[in-house]
Amino acid sequence: MRIGIISDIHANLEALEAVLEALQKAGCDTYVCLGDVVGYGAQPNECCDLIRRVASATILGNHDAAVAGRMDYSYYRAPARQALDWHARILSRENLAWLRSLPYTHEVEDVAFCHGSPAAIEDFEYVFVVDQVRELSVRLHDFKPVTFIGHSHLCKSFSFDAASAEEVLHTRFRCEPDRRYIITAGSVGQPRDYDSRACCAVYDTETRRFEYHRVAYDIESAARKIFASDLAVAFGKRLFLGV
Repeated sequence: MRIGIISDIHANLEALEAVLEALQKAGCDTYVCLGDVVGYGAQPNECCDLIRRVASATILGNHDAAVAGRMDYSYYRAPARQALDWHARILSRENLAWLRSLPYTHEVEDVAFCHGSPAAIEDFEYVFVVDQVRELSVRLHDFKPVTFIGHSHLCKSFSFDAASAEEVLHTRFRCEPDRRYIITAGSVGQPRDYDSRACCAVYDTETRRFEYHRVAYDIESAARKIFASDLAVAFGKRLFLGV
């Protein structure tokens, strides 16, 4: 089975439509969303509607949880709080109910999906560096062979076993059966690795092969909608830079 993996859409409809088209061309059998459908962008309802139609499973992200009233976000920076408040006001009743219902995790065969670190799924912790993964080795058997996460908006992949952990510095690779993997799927709607193209990924459960996909989309249109809304201008400007 070929799984199309999307994460951190952040209400960017142009980017979402572009990656779904690319994943369809890549022959994906199903789609899993790792969360943060909302936040930052100008089209939260449209993105929720589309994900509800196409994804076989969607995981709760921290921005989803905030909008749905499932977490305190008073400590977020003012522009992010403003965006979440605005999304909470304009989201349809159906989409708010859907966000309130989303699970923290999902599993398919020997693959797990969550938004942040699998070590504390309700805390939405980041996984940035190999030292964080090394700490998980003592809990090796608590994790599925492959875990996909989002949250950081980066393309970061790590492998580990009971004795070692390392970053996988490739955009396509095979997951070895004797090691565990934590793979960050990048961001559809707000990449932060200085590549402004939307990011998604494909994992084949039979061959155990993983691959990042970068997809060009109409950034100007997405940014223009942000500029015309009640959102911070910076959320549109950063789309051009991939930061």
